[in-house]
Amino acid sequence: MAAFAGDRAERPEGNRALEGFQAEDGNGSIPTAPWHPLCLRANGSEPLSTQLCLQSQNSCSCMCGAMSCVPSGTVSLGLALLVCGAQAFFLPNVTHLEKLLSKYQQTEPHSRVRRAIPRTDREEILMLHNKLRGQVYPPASNMEYMTWDEELERSAAAWAQECLWEHGPTNLLVSMGQNLAVHWGRYRSPGFHVQSWYDEVKDYTYPYPHECNPWCPERCSGAMCTHYTQMVWATTTKIGCAVNTCRRMNVWGDIWENAVYLVCNYSPKGNWIGEAPYKSGRPCSECPPSYGGNCRNGLCYREETYVQKPETDEMNEVETAPAPDEKHVWVQPRVVRPTKPKKTPVVKYMTQVIRCDTKMKDKCKGSTCNRYQCPGGCLSHKAKIFGSVFYESSSSICRAAIHSGVLDDKGGLVDITRNGQVPFFVKSQRHGVESLSKYKPSSSFMVSKVKVQDVDCYTTVAQLCPFEKPASHCPRVHCPAHCGDEPSYWAPVVGSNVYADTSSICRTAVHAGAIRDDSGGYVDVMPVDKKKAFAGSLRNGVQSESLSAPGDGKAFRIFAVRQ
Repeated sequence: MAAFAGDRAERPEGNRALEGFQAEDGNGSIPTAPWHPLCLRANGSEPLSTQLCLQSQNSCSCMCGAMSCVPSGTVSLGLALLVCGAQAFFLPNVTHLEKLLSKYQQTEPHSRVRRAIPRTDREEILMLHNKLRGQVYPPASNMEYMTWDEELERSAAAWAQECLWEHGPTNLLVSMGQNLAVHWGRYRSPGFHVQSWYDEVKDYTYPYPHECNPWCPERCSGAMCTHYTQMVWATTTKIGCAVNTCRRMNVWGDIWENAVYLVCNYSPKGNWIGEAPYKSGRPCSECPPSYGGNCRNGLCYREETYVQKPETDEMNEVETAPAPDEKHVWVQPRVVRPTKPKKTPVVKYMTQVIRCDTKMKDKCKGSTCNRYQCPGGCLSHKAKIFGSVFYESSSSICRAAIHSGVLDDKGGLVDITRNGQVPFFVKSQRHGVESLSKYKPSSSFMVSKVKVQDVDCYTTVAQLCPFEKPASHCPRVHCPAHCGDEPSYWAPVVGSNVYADTSSICRTAVHAGAIRDDSGGYVDVMPVDKKKAFAGSLRNGVQSESLSAPGDGKAFRIFAVRQ
């Protein structure tokens, strides 16, 4: 689930899309596909609890929280449930959507209509959506009542008939949101899955207005919360779903017999990046004027809009097929995750700009406290330093760099390596700076010069500066332009936020937003280790890959450089 921007009327394209994955108990076995690990107890037969799965365009990676993840081999699983996430795209206007949907309308007014979903299932989906939308916390002041849309249902039915495990059709995806799911095995009502989407609320923290400056933070303590946010997006008012039984369906390379395919389309879409799903406040206190002040169960309600057409038995016919007894699996499709070019990006910097008197113990309070930009003129400053080679943590970083010969009085970049406790520190005078002695144990650090290196689009951290204990210092890297256009088999990008060290540094920098693809530029990289999985995503025109259980777990973070 995923997306966010400023004023709703002026928003450019953008969405967020993450998917969900839950596992239940059972017996039987299913081989694990790539990016499809299952969380089991130590005996290998009983799942621990809910597992969530992050989905990208090409692959998916699952995160098991405090659970054990089985990366490969055969996993005991008789009954698993996976639920796909909300796909939401730009909605230019309602008229455009109606025009696109018109092709799915019945051409003969008196022709026999075949329902794409049983009436009871349709009512359950709609009832539960509205019930849960009216119960959000904090309460919503502008939550609108959701209705069933038959054109969305027909478009969902047309896509379900294709039996393709991907979002579509593409001409509609630019105008509406979409949820997909597929399963085989014993029956589960649609309401069961709707409730599981809403249950992501336990991991979601609502962004209050004072936190949105101008973009609201996206806080989710679980693998994802976007099923929940799509369900409770205040301005999403229409839903239409369809179910089709596919005799043979290719799901991630496996052929499923009698797969039950569920497609749900939403309009208008929600999940805008940088926005809260609804406004907090007294229920119905900020309803649009068109509702005339009407309120029902905490939802903005318009009486005349919700008159339903009478139905006949023929209208509720749904094609069914016998389902196997053994397995019941829900999974997620590939989801295209568009970027939002006009959204102000969150830029992260590895290099900290400091003063001549900044002490190591004052500034170094995080994992990125190993590269600093010192100003000029520190040679004549009175800030104290203790030791030689190994400097005590209360020493001035910049004057220690001059004392060691790493910098001169012009200032510049310096790397820091923390070394733990040293029993004592001995004074000395070097390069015009006099250090002091301290004869008691204290934590220490060393300084080193920062190199600057030009690389091509294919250079990786594994080649340049792989992680080594206690720390690795990579040169500042200059990337050429247009690395984002390189093919992934030559310049792969694996992961999001934290990347596998086999990734192309420069193409990763484009993916992370550290540089622009059309101009290239400088970036800082920081090797890390013990990364257990990498989730793929589409960002800034670059699709990254997912990877489960990497061999050595070596990875890196990438940072923009202040110009």
